[in-house]
Amino acid sequence: MQITLVDCPGHASLIRTIIGGSQIIDIMMLVIDVNKGIQTQTAECLVIGEITKDKMIVVLNKVDMLPEKDRAEKITKMQTRIRKTLASTKFADAPMVAVAAKPGGELVAAGEAMDGSQGGTEAIGMVELVSTIKAMIEMPDRHPDGPLHFAVDHCFPIKGQGTVLTGTVLSGSLSIGQEIELPELKQTRKVKSMQMFKQPVKLAVQGDRVGVCVTQLDAKALERGIACTPGHMHFVHVALLSARQIRFFKSACKTGSKFHFTVGHTTVMGTVTFFGPPKGEAPPMDAEAKAKAAVALARTPLPDSFDAAANYEFQDELDPESAEQWAVLQLEAPVTCHLPCMGIGSHLDSEKENTCRLAFHGLMVRSLKPEELRALKIYKHKLKEGQVERVHDETTLICKNLFQPGTDMNLFLGMKVQLEDSVGKLVLGGGRIDSTFGKSKFKCVFADHELGLAGLQEACKGARLKLRFKRFVFDETKKMVQD
Repeated sequence: MQITLVDCPGHASLIRTIIGGSQIIDIMMLVIDVNKGIQTQTAECLVIGEITKDKMIVVLNKVDMLPEKDRAEKITKMQTRIRKTLASTKFADAPMVAVAAKPGGELVAAGEAMDGSQGGTEAIGMVELVSTIKAMIEMPDRHPDGPLHFAVDHCFPIKGQGTVLTGTVLSGSLSIGQEIELPELKQTRKVKSMQMFKQPVKLAVQGDRVGVCVTQLDAKALERGIACTPGHMHFVHVALLSARQIRFFKSACKTGSKFHFTVGHTTVMGTVTFFGPPKGEAPPMDAEAKAKAAVALARTPLPDSFDAAANYEFQDELDPESAEQWAVLQLEAPVTCHLPCMGIGSHLDSEKENTCRLAFHGLMVRSLKPEELRALKIYKHKLKEGQVERVHDETTLICKNLFQPGTDMNLFLGMKVQLEDSVGKLVLGGGRIDSTFGKSKFKCVFADHELGLAGLQEACKGARLKLRFKRFVFDETKKMVQD
């Protein structure tokens, strides 16, 4: 078995690279400076790992920097702190290994130990780390058949040979002479030669890290991206995705906001519209129950099937406690991907220190054409309030101020209305807008009541006329619907 280590950078400005790298690995090693503990960037890496991976090893690094006499005690304290942080994640039982790859660091490399003497450079904990990695590895279930998806993370020229694309085969296989497509460049090339760890090979399959040489390709045109079976990838401009807020993101994920959205190695700006199934009243929960529910939610897979025939409720923002929520993502530039695929929404331009910039994650389940977007049954609740001017007869009220000046009131004829008191309690239901009355007033008929004329007049005192309806968000006709 060939084991490859993929190093993700630790600097905050390189978060895009970390998100891309997280999608090509099987097991995550979270390296933490034992002297500092979990930092903001460490927490972001942990969030990305929880979204994309199921296995993790925590590596406590630089233990040689701790005084030897109380090293064990300090390591134990740090392990306890980290274990408390991990308790609310899927990695609650992740193994922890304390290491120092080169005790003394550069001083020892120069022949001088930290105390001024000639020190040894024997590594600490590395044998245990290798054993832990071996124990967690399972033989991967690889499938060489099917379309090729090759994630390219480096591209460089070799004089006299051609251009080399290095990356990971995420699905399918690669062979010499095979034609591959570079969809972002709208170009196809044939594989001239391949190497894996400096050894020539003729075939690479799912899971392999490989360098692929092609000819007549400008290496400057592609840094990171995708190579695939011709026609396999889609350009997605508008996506439908199941979405979930990252619980460490402290702000609200609001509809209409712009986010950086990362798919693989590509990050573009996009605007989101959140929605979900109609909600009922949720039972109250205490703090402990909420904490347990949050952990359970984090471990629940995102929905991967969408019922386009169902009605959905528009949301002003993501609900951090809801398991099924969806989003329409309208991208400023198309992304190349094979659906379904994972993506992460973030505010990478945030200037706030010590805050998680990763806002939500989602599973892109389909690309939406304009007509499919308009057909989505995502509705907003609308409410208009008016006044009763006078009682016309035993069933008819003359009303006003329900509509803005200039509104075509004929569009609302036949719609249901009701009377409510100042606190929203129902006074009289079953009314309908019957006809217009002059330029700004209208008649409402309440036929099914037994109050009589005097009772109707009494009911109208101080009452407000309420008109409730739904309007579909992406319906350009602005059709109104009532239950």
